[in-house]
Amino acid sequence: MKKSILILFLFLFSLSLINAQEKKYVTVDRTLKLMGSRFDITIVAESAVMANKHIDEAIAEIIRIEKLISSWDENSETSLINRNAGIKPVKVSEELFNLIARAIKLSEITDGAFDISYASMDKVWRFDGSMMYPPSIEEIKNSISKVGYKHIVLNKEESTVFLENEGMKIAFGALGKGYAADKTKVLMQSNKVFAGIINASGDLTTWGRQVSGEKWIIGISNPLDREKIFSWLPVDESSVATSGNYEKYLIFKGEKYSHIIDPRTGYPSKGINSVSIFSKSAELCDALATSVFIMGVETGLSFINQLEGTEVIIVDSENKIHKSKGIKFDENQ
Repeated sequence: MKKSILILFLFLFSLSLINAQEKKYVTVDRTLKLMGSRFDITIVAESAVMANKHIDEAIAEIIRIEKLISSWDENSETSLINRNAGIKPVKVSEELFNLIARAIKLSEITDGAFDISYASMDKVWRFDGSMMYPPSIEEIKNSISKVGYKHIVLNKEESTVFLENEGMKIAFGALGKGYAADKTKVLMQSNKVFAGIINASGDLTTWGRQVSGEKWIIGISNPLDREKIFSWLPVDESSVATSGNYEKYLIFKGEKYSHIIDPRTGYPSKGINSVSIFSKSAELCDALATSVFIMGVETGLSFINQLEGTEVIIVDSENKIHKSKGIKFDENQ
């Protein structure tokens, strides 16, 4: 009797596998502007109707997050925190509180290379072609006078955030899109969406597989020519973010300066053309791509090699490729 039950179970199990394999899936893509940036949303579902329904759900989630973290929306919790800098603590949602707490932790482990209070920085550098000479040492020093993650005070019991100094501001430009991609992926997975990609202007995360059953493949572009790919890499249930100085940079006395400013010094980073970070979390990838850009090649590589489950590809200002221990590809391909 037990044997016949086992045979029946195996038959039913194998039948369910056959049905799953025979199930037809379609891929639907949509490109739109969200959070001030280009978002490419790819969904694999059982029909185009279902795929578009899930894309609509993804868009709604991204809009929800933007309303939470936007420093431009005067009604957002983030704007309320900024308006009360140096005045009083602001009670915020658990979601925003936890995001800020993680941002401060990132500031600590990157020794301040990552800092959401960078928004306090005066804009003394212009990358629109109008600068004829660099700002003075005094101007640069003054520009970062209100920057400093150590002056962001959190009270977990009260769920409040307080910026100690008047004029301080926080913003999530260095991790917001990655966070939105992560949260949207979690929503899609909870809704049993078969597979997809959320690509927030190069900060992307994936889940599932392509219709063919193959892993998602992403291309790492050449910083000197974004139309050319120097390597293709599989991204399986993972995320990637890239920071680059492809378009915004300055050249003074033959030296190239990136638009990515070190919040500790007020000076633009230099020596790197692009940084691509690979990890499970798009939020982490987004933040670390900026951090490594500021740290430089040697410090950045050493830092990433100490982080479990995180990898990096750095292209320096001489277009030479540097990669962490876990990256395997032929850069000559």
